[in-house]
Amino acid sequence: MKTNVCMCSEQTERGREQTHREMMQTVQEMKKRLPSEKRSRSKASTVEALNYALKCVKQVQANSEYYNLLMSSGLEERREATVCTLEDLEGITSEHTLKNTDTFVVVFSLASGKVVYASEQASSVLHCKRKFLESAKFVELLYHQDVNVFYSHTAQLQLPPWNVGTDSAAVLFECAQVKSFFCRIRGGKDRDGEMRYSPFRITPYLLKVQGLSGEEEPCCLALAERIISGYEAPRIPMDKRIFSTTHSPGCVFLEVDDRAVPLLGYLPQDLIGTSVLTCLHPDDRLLMLAMHRKILKYAGQPPFEHSPIRFRCQNGDYITLDSSWSSFINPWSRKVAFIIGRHKVRTGPLNEDVFAARSKAEQPIMCEDIKELQAMIYKLFLQVRTSFISKLLAGQFFKSDSKGIYNLHSQLQGKKSISHNSDFISHKCKFIS
Repeated sequence: MKTNVCMCSEQTERGREQTHREMMQTVQEMKKRLPSEKRSRSKASTVEALNYALKCVKQVQANSEYYNLLMSSGLEERREATVCTLEDLEGITSEHTLKNTDTFVVVFSLASGKVVYASEQASSVLHCKRKFLESAKFVELLYHQDVNVFYSHTAQLQLPPWNVGTDSAAVLFECAQVKSFFCRIRGGKDRDGEMRYSPFRITPYLLKVQGLSGEEEPCCLALAERIISGYEAPRIPMDKRIFSTTHSPGCVFLEVDDRAVPLLGYLPQDLIGTSVLTCLHPDDRLLMLAMHRKILKYAGQPPFEHSPIRFRCQNGDYITLDSSWSSFINPWSRKVAFIIGRHKVRTGPLNEDVFAARSKAEQPIMCEDIKELQAMIYKLFLQVRTSFISKLLAGQFFKSDSKGIYNLHSQLQGKKSISHNSDFISHKCKFIS
């Protein structure tokens, strides 16, 4: 009897030790994934790692609940979706995926999020078994920082319907890039056993899948194309290595051109909302102060070129950019609303794979020098451009066509910020005429 009790206590103790080891391994894994800006010191603490993990879990749960709410509200409004069987999907997608080795098709339920179909090529592209894909939730395959982007682009109410009548899936894929977005999808592990994520351009469509029971389920068909570095074969030609950005007077990215992804290694969501200065070479940051002074001096004027700048790619290497800059002035506040940068790559990175993992020592940090410089630039734009009103009254921001109809200068056309002030514009047009 005593022997049995001892054996049970030993097994219990071994179980506790095993659980403790697994828990510590998990904590160490979370510490590795803690972003540098979330750390209070160079080495992440257990509390910081656990708090960050809990925040990520809550974010995913909140997004999932919001997503399900959107799905349920749109069920009755989207009846035009094409109905397909699994056999239909196999035939529709095979033509495109066979010709493009870096693409695959996945269909997941908009109600449960589970994958109901994955093309044959998906398992080879993602380095996993097809059975695993067809039993998983698609969102679980995504990098956690891309979940927000995924949910915002796959709400049922804004998904375009899949058109089976299109001549070929390839043509449909090429014509739908404007609806696409970027996400990182996991695909195997690296040499150190770390989970590896690859960037994909995803184009979503709405359709209904008819199951074996005959019931129709609303689903999202996602065409996924892996993004390859623009400096690796097949390389993007030198004259095509261009992209554009916009940032606020406070040097925060507002928009990033899709063309920047294979050239910089960042997805748009990686840069939007972050400081421009953190991506620049430390020796080039002061150039931005001079550039913004020139922006303020020539606000609203045609683009001007400035000194080349070195921009850090996602892998930690720098590229040299030749840039031209311009700005848009809010006509009612008379201040610069945002700055537009048009960039061309002069020299590429040493490591041509811009999507390669960056070492932990190279992670960008928002240091005090950057904060001070950013504050200096922002203060430049707090001043009101009093000369703007005089230019406006002098007619410099208006031009007339052959019929005598006055319009705002091209820099103001198409901006929502002036739509509600049409009465003022009409009054100004009468004043000029």
